[in-house]
Amino acid sequence: MRMSDIIQKKRDGLPLSDREIKFFIDGYTSGEIPDYQASALCMAIYFRGMSDAETVTLTKCMANSGDTLDLSRFGDLTSDKHSTGGVGDKTTLVVAPIVASLGGYVTKMSGRGLGHTGGTADKLESIPGYRLSLSEDEFIKTAEKTGIAVISQTGNLTPADKKLYALRDVTATIESIPLLTSSIMSKKLAAGAKNIVLDVKYGSGAFMKTAEDAGILAETMVKIGKSCGRNVTAVLTNMDIPLGSNIGNALEVKEAVRVIQGKQNDELSEVCFTLAAEMVSQVRKIPSEEARTLVTDSVSNGSAFEKMKEWIAAQGGDANCLSNTDLLPSAPLKHPVISDKTNYITGTDAQLIGHAAMILGAGRASKEDVIDPSAGIVMNKKPGDFVKEGDIICTLHTSSPENIPAAEAEIRKAVIFGDKPPEPRPLIYKIIK
Repeated sequence: MRMSDIIQKKRDGLPLSDREIKFFIDGYTSGEIPDYQASALCMAIYFRGMSDAETVTLTKCMANSGDTLDLSRFGDLTSDKHSTGGVGDKTTLVVAPIVASLGGYVTKMSGRGLGHTGGTADKLESIPGYRLSLSEDEFIKTAEKTGIAVISQTGNLTPADKKLYALRDVTATIESIPLLTSSIMSKKLAAGAKNIVLDVKYGSGAFMKTAEDAGILAETMVKIGKSCGRNVTAVLTNMDIPLGSNIGNALEVKEAVRVIQGKQNDELSEVCFTLAAEMVSQVRKIPSEEARTLVTDSVSNGSAFEKMKEWIAAQGGDANCLSNTDLLPSAPLKHPVISDKTNYITGTDAQLIGHAAMILGAGRASKEDVIDPSAGIVMNKKPGDFVKEGDIICTLHTSSPENIPAAEAEIRKAVIFGDKPPEPRPLIYKIIK
C-alpha cells in the first residue's frame, strides 16, 4: 500500500477503505509518513469530504493511536462534556459538581487556553495546590471517591490528533467537518466516558461563526459518536458575547462559585444548568425536564457546592478558596475602561474581548507563554444596557501596567454602540440528540 495512491484516491473523490485509513493514521503517528503527504491528504479531505463510515473509521483509528482509559467499573454512569471553545467559558467548574452530586461520574481531560479562548486546566490551576497531573490509578480513585476527576491531557492521549491538529493549523484545513469531528470525538472516545454532552458554540467568540455551520458540525459529531457506541447530545450555544461577566482564570473560578451557590442568575447559569440537565438525563435515563429540576435542586440545597469543595480538595486544591474567594489570586492593578459615549450597547466582539484578556496576561499567544492567574476582565456592561458617558464598561485586572493601553484599545473596538437596544438572540439555539 502506498500513501500516494491513498492521496490520489481521495483527490478523485473516492471513499477510502478501513485499511487505507488505518495505514495513514499508523504511518503518520509513527513518523513513517511525512508531513507533506499528510498535508496533501488533509487538503483532499477538505475539498472532497468523507462519508460517515470513513469518518467513524478515522475517529476510531485516532482514538486508538495512543493511551485509552478503561472506565468500565463505573458502568453507564460516566459522563464527559466538551466545549468547542469560547470566551469566559467556565462551565465545567459548575457542571461537573452538579452532575456528580446527582450520581454521575464526570471524568475529563481538559486543555489549556491558547489565543483568545480560555482553558479549563488553567482555571483549575489558579486554585492553589490543585493537581492537574494524576496517574491513571489516582485518576480512577479520585473519580471513585468524589464522582469527579479533571486533569490536563496526557502526553500519549490520541497522539495522531496532536500531530494532525498542528498540521491542519498551518495548512488551512482546520474547517473540514470530517477532520474536526474526528479530532474532537477521538479524544472523547479515548477518555472513556459512556455519555458525552457537546457544547457547540457559534458566534464572534467561537470557531464556528454561524448557527448553521455549528449545527452541521454538531449533527455530524452526534452521529459519529453514536456509531462508536457512545450516548451523545449536542447543545448549540451563542458565543457572540463572553459567557458570564468574568474573563480570566481566578476571576472565572470566582464567578463559577457564585453560580453553583445560586447567587448568580444569568446566561452563564442558564448554559451551565442546560448542559448539566442533559448530562443527568443521559446518566439517569430520565427526561431532560425532570433532570433540570434535579439540577436546580442540587444548587439550591447546597449539595452541588459541597461536591465542588470535595472534588477540589481531593485533587490537592485549597477548598477554602471556594468558601472565601478573596483567597484566590488577585491582580494588583484594576483599571476601569470608561465610556466616552451615551447610547445603547448593541453588540460585542467576544474574540476581541478574549484577546484583550490575553494581552493582560490571562491567556497565551504561544504555547510557551506563562499565564498570570489573577489577570482578566470583569464586564460591567453588556449588550442591551444603556450606557452614559463616564460609566464603567469593564474593569481590567493585571500585574503588568504596560499592557493596559493595548488591552483597552481592544475593548473599545469590541464594544459596539447604537441608538436602539439589540434584538434578543437565543442563548440556546438547538439541542441535538
